[in-house]
Amino acid sequence: MMAAHKVTVPTSHYIDATMQWVDDVVITHNFCPFARFVRTPNKIRCVVVDGDTGDAVTRLYDECVSLDNSNDIATTLVILSHPHFTQFDNYLDALAIAERMMADWGYAGTYQLASFHPDYCFDGEPQNAASNYTNRSPYPMFHLIRENDITRYMPNEDDAEVIYTNNMKKAEALGCPYFNATLAQIKEQHKQDS
Repeated sequence: MMAAHKVTVPTSHYIDATMQWVDDVVITHNFCPFARFVRTPNKIRCVVVDGDTGDAVTRLYDECVSLDNSNDIATTLVILSHPHFTQFDNYLDALAIAERMMADWGYAGTYQLASFHPDYCFDGEPQNAASNYTNRSPYPMFHLIRENDITRYMPNEDDAEVIYTNNMKKAEALGCPYFNATLAQIKEQHKQDS
């Protein structure tokens, strides 16, 4: 069990910075083709978990149940604010547990679990590759997506590969300095918010 810590940044900071990232990076560069459809009207639910892996996985289950029970929520971002998750390896360990639990809970095929982290690195990619920024977010998070929404917006099996390839090209064209500056500006802008 990890030691408790005191959070000095308001919860609203995490949510506001994350939603600005959704607007300024994900939607602006069309990294996720259906993000704009759930952004206006806002059907994105954001929750902040200030706890360890057990807390994060428990909250993930709660959010699956919320999606089960509400058509007003299209997708959920579970933002992990505990310092433990700033280390990408710690985040990946939690993600592996979360993926196993999603299957155990019977949610495989109902919800897809996508992953985002400030230090995200695709397997086999160099850490400094611009392509990693397609999955780099201001804070570590789990993203719950309804599988039927994915099917609706990507009806062809090849769509996911096309989107992935296009995203890599866009990220490489924009470059690391652009993304570093954008993410830093987003975090700094919301740091002072209360």
